[in-house]
Amino acid sequence: MTEQLPQVPSTEPEPELASVRNFRDVGGLPTVDGRRVRHGVLFRSGHLAHASTADAAYLGSLGLHTVFDFRNAADQKLEGPDIELPGVRNVNLPLTDPADGAVFWKMVRDGNLDELREILADGRAAGRMSATYRVIIKERTAEHSQVLHALAEDSVPALMHCAAGKDRAGLSIAVTLLALGVEREAIEADYLKSNDPRRRYKVHRSDDSSAGMSPEVMELLSPLFEARAEYLAAAFETIEETWGTTDRYLAEGLKVTPEVRERLRTRLLDAS
Repeated sequence: MTEQLPQVPSTEPEPELASVRNFRDVGGLPTVDGRRVRHGVLFRSGHLAHASTADAAYLGSLGLHTVFDFRNAADQKLEGPDIELPGVRNVNLPLTDPADGAVFWKMVRDGNLDELREILADGRAAGRMSATYRVIIKERTAEHSQVLHALAEDSVPALMHCAAGKDRAGLSIAVTLLALGVEREAIEADYLKSNDPRRRYKVHRSDDSSAGMSPEVMELLSPLFEARAEYLAAAFETIEETWGTTDRYLAEGLKVTPEVRERLRTRLLDAS
């Protein structure tokens, strides 16, 4: 997609957190009926495991009720558990199984150039990402239902994160925004912000030499660490192919009633 998407205005500059990547407030995004997501109620980021003292102080100032961590046990072993924020509830809802792709991600970290070519070249890396998005939408309905019901009840303000804050958190934010009636173009524009160089997840490679991090290696890996419109499109297509419409996906797939959607809109949107 080459067309220029409209920039979403923000009421204040985003903070530059020292050790939490890809943090942002999704407030300001427009809905199809002319409302906007409230500022200060829904945040997204990469993991909080390495948050500095200053980062923790800033996050603690947001009045968060709940942090949703979508990482699995393998992610937490690699990066560490989230820091504890006083008075904040931490909910771990893994959206991927540690066993799924364990060999693949070990190869990403440890494989040589020939091995990486074998698993990633000729569109295989991007194809894997699109397939992962499809699987999460189709098979993790219980987890996404739990998130939406929690937000509708008492879990606001909330922060959603995974490892990089791009894929699992990106999908969970997208599902939440769909339930709020946010415009698809605005959901995509927010999702693609994860490509900003200062937001990008730092690639873990056991060989950090010039050979292990060569331009060809990084090019092979790049589809795994980029936010691409085609990945989000695969998620939206899966909703349409499986349930027909977003409304049916929310009602039948996620068991979100009109009353729950209205409570979500009351908690997360500006007054009309």
